[in-house]
Amino acid sequence: MSRLKTINLNSLSNIGGIKRAIRRGLGMLRPPPDLPPSAWCEENLKIPAGNAIPGLYRILNAPIQREPMDMFIDPDCRRVTLMWGAQTGKTTCALGMQGYAIAQRPRSQMMMQPSQGDLKTWLETKFNPLVEASETISRLIAKPRGREGVNNQSMKSYPGGFLMFAWAGSTKTMRGRSAPLIVCDETDGYKLTEEGHPVWLLWQRAATFGSDRFLLEISTPTIKGASHIEDAYEDGDKRRFHVRCPDCGELQPLHWGNVRWKGRLSAELDDAERDLTHDDHEPETAEYACDHCGSLWSDAQRINAIRKAEADGGGWVAEKPFRGHASYHAWEAYSTFRKLGDIVQDYLDKLKADDLQSFANVSLSRTYELKGDGVEPDALYARREPFGKHLPDNVLYITLGADMQMDRLEYEIVGWGPQGESWSLEYGVLWGDPLAGDVFGDLEAVIKGRTFTRRNGDTIGISASCLDTGGTTGYPQAAWDWLKGKTGRRIFGVKGYSPSWGNPIVPAPQRRKSGKARRKVDIFPVAVDEAKLVIMRRIAQTVGAKEAGGPGYMHVPDDRPEDWFKQLAAEKLVIRKGTSRREWLKPLKARNEALDCRVYAYAALKIMNPSLILSPPDVQPEEKKEDTPPLPQVAGRRKWRRPG
Repeated sequence: MSRLKTINLNSLSNIGGIKRAIRRGLGMLRPPPDLPPSAWCEENLKIPAGNAIPGLYRILNAPIQREPMDMFIDPDCRRVTLMWGAQTGKTTCALGMQGYAIAQRPRSQMMMQPSQGDLKTWLETKFNPLVEASETISRLIAKPRGREGVNNQSMKSYPGGFLMFAWAGSTKTMRGRSAPLIVCDETDGYKLTEEGHPVWLLWQRAATFGSDRFLLEISTPTIKGASHIEDAYEDGDKRRFHVRCPDCGELQPLHWGNVRWKGRLSAELDDAERDLTHDDHEPETAEYACDHCGSLWSDAQRINAIRKAEADGGGWVAEKPFRGHASYHAWEAYSTFRKLGDIVQDYLDKLKADDLQSFANVSLSRTYELKGDGVEPDALYARREPFGKHLPDNVLYITLGADMQMDRLEYEIVGWGPQGESWSLEYGVLWGDPLAGDVFGDLEAVIKGRTFTRRNGDTIGISASCLDTGGTTGYPQAAWDWLKGKTGRRIFGVKGYSPSWGNPIVPAPQRRKSGKARRKVDIFPVAVDEAKLVIMRRIAQTVGAKEAGGPGYMHVPDDRPEDWFKQLAAEKLVIRKGTSRREWLKPLKARNEALDCRVYAYAALKIMNPSLILSPPDVQPEEKKEDTPPLPQVAGRRKWRRPG
């Protein structure tokens, strides 16, 4: 009896705790209030220590974040693009949406960073600290090494979904995964894969979710013509944040050209060098000039105009019609934590360091156009000429270069003469999936069957060919399988490598094993940087020639379509600011198959390295040195022999 009384007394002492536990349990079953993401963030998101203003998230500190976050629940919106600069809160926007998709409207999601290191940094400095500071999120995510759910470097689970991680440098982390919400951070740091741009690979894998899928892509822009985020912004409805002038009351977006300070001479980055001629800059005097009345705003007036913009009838204004894709541009002046004087000081520092690119990208959130060496396609297009029925007399050797794509092979047949003179004899496209194998048979038929007739009736065929063996998973293997046993027939597999400055165009081949019998295949590496430099110099030489023909001249038939010339001249050689590194740059949407085919046709010539000397009676005075600009070092002269 005494024992029973003891138990009852202990139970009574725990009644209060039991009631509290029941209330907490019932509270978890209660549906959350229907809040838009920005309002939910203000109630639940806590900015961790170490940030400018830690504690509860306040939209008043970053009004430009409200609309982009709330577009997440707009039934007509499927994609949001943020081309934002530093200090504008683009990462906070992404974290807010991700937290909302964990706690308010649970759904699975994927997060992609440029590299594995970037992903680790984001987890350790952004996501994990925010989760630890925000109880609403932390109580839902599975505990590390717990029995229920997953919490590791690859995935974090929670009731109603999971958050998976990927990085652009590894297509493996993108395969076999899909989720309705996709967040891509710093997209301009992504490297193109053989399968395409990483953003589109993830977006395509979310297609099964139909109208429920949503893409958020954020980044500071980089180089003009090679910036994914700028292309994405242009594809959207192009929104800019408008504020009202405290004096004349006119609405307007903020522009760098309207920032004024004592000592400023130039209005835009294009004229920035003028500011270097004066040392009397006083960045602390910086103010903003109204677009309409010219009145000057202090930092306090600018920040107040940003905070009141939406209430004053301003806020985000689109330039184009909205068709499911909202795109936003913002630069540092929209930060309520930045003074114009500090932005000006950054500009002056970057100007003196000859690093305006980083200022344009990070502070102004705009792309920067690198000055580089290239050729204009129109100039070469104007040099087209009629080809007769017979092979030109000076053609002594013919090669073929083929580029492999996922649905076709493209090839060029090139005739070569003395001293680098060349003729583009044919360009063709063979449609078909290389994995199926039939398209390789079509290529072999071209290599075996194409012949060209001289005026004396003699015929000449293709003497050597190179097939690109690069590509995504499966395609190199398919090419290797077809190439088995063809080296002796002078059909070579090649693979470009870069950077390759200062290397022979075609160094010694590398052995690959292919098929069940593991038969060896020789793959020749091609120094594409050096090869492209030779080709571009010869194009420039052709364009500048007084008359057709001669050393290095590139002959092109008059029936060649204009797009071929654009592909051939698609890339230009640039030197990145602050470095001495040279690299070939191609606009993201530009095609360059014609250039690649010419590179591989040239590689076939370098592998064989024939003696190109005209025989009597067509002999011409032999010159020991090409009358062309200096070319990169190439492989030494050698006789071709069957490898190993």
